Amino acid sequence: MKQIVDAVLSRNKLNRRLHWTTIASEKVLLAIIGVLTLIASADSILGMWEARKVELSDLFLLFIYVEIIGMIGAFYSTNRIPVTLPMIIAITALCRLIVMQSKSSEPLTLLAEAGAILVLSVAAYVMSLKDKVSLEKLESRHLIEKEDD
Repeated sequence: MKQIVDAVLSRNKLNRRLHWTTIASEKVLLAIIGVLTLIASADSILGMWEARKVELSDLFLLFIYVEIIGMIGAFYSTNRIPVTLPMIIAITALCRLIVMQSKSSEPLTLLAEAGAILVLSVAAYVMSLKDKVSLEKLESRHLIEKEDD
């Protein structure tokens, strides 16, 4: 039994020592994604400039880039990525897909894409309610702690 306890404690120490690698790699990869998103944005804007034409799908793509940059910014300020942001990015990507392919796409495909948007929207709404309830719980705990002081 003592060997098992020692093994678990040893493993926890190793995990704590290696935890910085997870944090560092996460931050480095998100920084790379941010830089690449900026490059993709500039390339997209340059393409619109050269074509002297801006289409709705181009604006959706730029909006996706902005949301990705916002998600990276949210991570750096809070050290967590809100679950709703990737859902919103997926919704925007599906809207872009519908706009780009609506004329050549089959009706069933359009319905499936619209259904996916509906499911993601409901999920994002439910998750935002969960976050709101969690924040209210934190605030009430904070008020109770203040009263105890």
